[in-house]
Amino acid sequence: MNIPFWSIPYLNHPKGVGCDFSGTILRAGSDSGYAEGDEVFGLQMAPGGAAGVSGTCAEVVTFDVAKGTTMMRKPREWSWNQAAALPLVWLTARTCIERVNDYVKEGGTVAVLGGSSATGMYTVHLAKERGWKVVATCSDRNEEFVRSWGAERVVDYTKESVPEKVREARPDAIIDCVGGTECIGIAKRYVTIVGDKTSRSVMGGPASYFFTPRMVVRWFWGYMGWGEKYDCVILEGKNEYLEEATRLPQDKIQIDSTYEFDDLKKALERLNTSRARGKVVIEVAK
Repeated sequence: MNIPFWSIPYLNHPKGVGCDFSGTILRAGSDSGYAEGDEVFGLQMAPGGAAGVSGTCAEVVTFDVAKGTTMMRKPREWSWNQAAALPLVWLTARTCIERVNDYVKEGGTVAVLGGSSATGMYTVHLAKERGWKVVATCSDRNEEFVRSWGAERVVDYTKESVPEKVREARPDAIIDCVGGTECIGIAKRYVTIVGDKTSRSVMGGPASYFFTPRMVVRWFWGYMGWGEKYDCVILEGKNEYLEEATRLPQDKIQIDSTYEFDDLKKALERLNTSRARGKVVIEVAK
């Protein structure tokens, strides 16, 4: 079947900034399961599962809880900022853990590349909860931070050879939160949320399959059982995954910084420094 380029839902969907949200429901459909005044948090995704293009950075946003939105009531003890900081990175980490679950034996080892990143820290936490040993990469300044999340071994990518140290750990699976190819081929299972890209100016994630043929070949070989099982994934917006997040201790919800709505440009500049530890939150209104 031939689909005209201009009719692909993702391309026609209105683009915006942000997909996480927390707020109060102003009006709800009779069959939505929610009511006016409910305090909620969650994630809105575009058709096809694309995150980050929906545009939740707004005073009022319309959601379809039956399609494209993962949402539930906000825990009373959480602040609005805490609730808004968690859905995207938690759901991404939870999806990665699910994708490697069948490959990591009991007491086995998983390597998390980018252990101090917003997704990496929750990946480390979830892996540790399952009793897995975790080796994570980060810079020297973040070593203690990553260890506090559950990493037993930390590789300083600024001073050590990441492939060499990861290979020494003999991981059952690798979860890549930073991109690149240097650790491909070390474990039987490789899951990445970025793909082969190493620059923030280049599109990453599953969309990179379209312009990186070697990723397609790598995936196909793994699918056929001829080598390492490789996947570049996007999060699964399952409510049961988000519900698990509500059991996370409040002090584990990591917020790097907060900005007023009028300072959106400054917030984006903070993200582009690659030094944010946790999420950057926009306060739409107080």
